Amino acid sequence: MADVSSVPPLLSGNLAFFFDLDGTLAEIKPHPDQVTIPAAVRTLLQKISMMNDGALALISGRSMAELDKLATPFHFPLAGVHGAERRDINDKTHVVTLPEPVVSALQQQLTEALLQFPGTDLEAKGMAFALHYRHAPEAADAILQLAQSMTLRYPELALQPGKCVVELKPLGIDKGAAIRAFMQEAPFAGKTPVFIGDDLTDEAGFKQVNALGGLTIKVGSGETIAHYRLANVRMVYHWLGKLTHHIEQQKSAISRGEDYESLSGSL
Repeated sequence: MADVSSVPPLLSGNLAFFFDLDGTLAEIKPHPDQVTIPAAVRTLLQKISMMNDGALALISGRSMAELDKLATPFHFPLAGVHGAERRDINDKTHVVTLPEPVVSALQQQLTEALLQFPGTDLEAKGMAFALHYRHAPEAADAILQLAQSMTLRYPELALQPGKCVVELKPLGIDKGAAIRAFMQEAPFAGKTPVFIGDDLTDEAGFKQVNALGGLTIKVGSGETIAHYRLANVRMVYHWLGKLTHHIEQQKSAISRGEDYESLSGSL
């Protein structure tokens, strides 16, 4: 478990950045549609991306369409629905799907089952389903049992608990697998990965980045295998601002050194 006081260092070098969204780049809201990334933070992400050859991706349980809307006007590589859909630097998409009969049956069965629990909500993502219970926390155990029963009925599904949500997604899909795929492609390949997330869904990403010798940052409290911790979303913003300034200074110093060497060589 990371020490709460273990704030991540300011980095520079050959880096690849991966960010969760809700609870990391944006405050969690009562309803997902209320979530926004502040314009200044979006600009910081674009700067970090440009300073690292475009090696910055958003990794989220949200769909890629939602991620694009939240990141506008910028256009980043993405992994949506925990990696079930992914867009690389060249805008090529990679999608894992479930058979249509399974999707239809699941939607009907889950919709009917959740009628027993007022305040819960079903989010259908095409290849995955999120069972939200933020407004019905007393239903947490029942929702988890419902999701577990579906994985027994449909062995092609995996269960993913999160903050006031349980998701059903294709087996073998997680944020670690998405990061691994990115790290095998340009412009991420050969760089040191950095991943920031806040939820149980991010632990698979932390595991993968740790294995690659990268840097992992947990946002908020709770057990984690991440190396460092930031207390909340506001501290993420603060760290990103300092990090951007640090990288700019490092690149400026390198540039000045190159200019000096170039001038010296011509004299």
